[in-house]
Amino acid sequence: MSYTVFALKWRPGNFDEIVAQDSVVSTLKNALQKNRLAHAYLFAGPRGVGKTSTARILAKALNCKEGPTIHPCGKCSACLDITQSRSLDVIEIDGASNTGVEDVRTLRENVKFAPASGKFKIYIIDEVHMLSTQAFNALLKTLEEPPEFVKFIFATTHPDKIPSTVLSRCQRMDFRRISVMEIISQLEKIVKLEKIGVDKEVLFAIAKTSDGALRDAESILDQLVSFSKNRVSLKDVISVFGLVEQDVLFEITDKIIEKNPKEVLDLFNRLVDEGKDIGVFLNNLIEHFRNLMIAKVTKADAKLIDLPQDICDRLLKQSQGLSLEEIFGAFTILANTQEMARRLDSLRIPLEVNLIRLSNDKKSFPAVDIKVPSVKINSVKEEVPLKEMPKEDKDYDYSGPVANISLDNIKDVWQNILDGLSQVKMSVASYLSEGEPFAIQGNLLTISFPKSHSLHKESLEKRENKEIVEKSLFEKLNAPLKVHFVFSAQLKPKADDSNNQIVKTAMNTFHGRLIKEG
Repeated sequence: MSYTVFALKWRPGNFDEIVAQDSVVSTLKNALQKNRLAHAYLFAGPRGVGKTSTARILAKALNCKEGPTIHPCGKCSACLDITQSRSLDVIEIDGASNTGVEDVRTLRENVKFAPASGKFKIYIIDEVHMLSTQAFNALLKTLEEPPEFVKFIFATTHPDKIPSTVLSRCQRMDFRRISVMEIISQLEKIVKLEKIGVDKEVLFAIAKTSDGALRDAESILDQLVSFSKNRVSLKDVISVFGLVEQDVLFEITDKIIEKNPKEVLDLFNRLVDEGKDIGVFLNNLIEHFRNLMIAKVTKADAKLIDLPQDICDRLLKQSQGLSLEEIFGAFTILANTQEMARRLDSLRIPLEVNLIRLSNDKKSFPAVDIKVPSVKINSVKEEVPLKEMPKEDKDYDYSGPVANISLDNIKDVWQNILDGLSQVKMSVASYLSEGEPFAIQGNLLTISFPKSHSLHKESLEKRENKEIVEKSLFEKLNAPLKVHFVFSAQLKPKADDSNNQIVKTAMNTFHGRLIKEG
């Protein structure tokens, strides 16, 4: 008898065996019991979480000799044929390889024929978002008014790529990512029934690697069982997949807290020498600092961190050596490493640089003061020292029309601008809400942020986000404004309040000179 891989052998055969999709299962059971089944369903969610398996179980529930039922027998000819993918009444189509309009036209011609033996003819189209626009259009009429004996079940990892005309004709079911603890629980059942010797840490490592996909976790376990001799150990997992142990993440973070750059670099080079994937290491370290943040704020809530309680307790203890501000700073530096790596076409160098930055004794680099040249204003001569002024933006059109807009005008509609942005792109609105309009010169609006919100500022500086902000400003103010983002500390003048007007004028004058002189 041929060997059956775990992902197929342990595929759920009924609703009760589906893992971690309680809301979907409950909705489908209720629909079956009340005879309120839709003619078309859209199963949306990440890969490997049970979308296609659930579609097959629903097909069995409909065509079982006892059906429609929430407990398909799994023994009648209809159930067995569906399980073994040989049913003439359940047609599975791969949307990735049947993308054309001709494929859909063939489907439309076959839809009108009654089922061969079951009560329903069921079409399961996997990765339906891969269909062409023409194919979707050809499907619309059939999808809206199918024969009574036809049911459509679409599965996709990208529901955002499906036309709204199709979405509106389907009942959508959202499948969620499966948590680490839920995957570990399922793997424990498998290794117990398969009589496999596995160290406790192995299941945790597999669950972390699978990134919420139970099917991936089962495949990894299958591969490890084939690789190992007697008992699957954590060493086997690391050897096969090049994973970074959790202990290493704690160790390197301890050295960062201790401000010991040499030890940090030694640990990193050891990982490189062992053949670890440094891209995986960086992602794991970013996630580790995220977990430290959650542990510090929630007092190690295992549900939010999605890790075993003993690791959550270690995270809480380690987080006490860092302030939230330091965790945010580390997260920003590590995230910027990925952007720097894309520019340099190398990950090792920027990662080494930023690991040393994180473990350096100095909390931050000293600000460089720039003195504004003397400016004569109403016979008063003032030198206004500033930490930094906005540099010329190469994408900014300095020859554009000057906007007849005051800073007060902008502040008056600021909340309206944020509300409008939230309808376009929520993340941009959220980032911008932490800043405030600081100054306007010509058609250049300067928006300031607290130093602690560097991630917000850097995200808004991305071209696509910057363009969204500028478009929203134009729509609300009817003025072609350009935006420049700075830290508030950079623009805070070292002068008393009595000289505020002088300071503002001096800043604007200096800004104008920067623009003119480049």
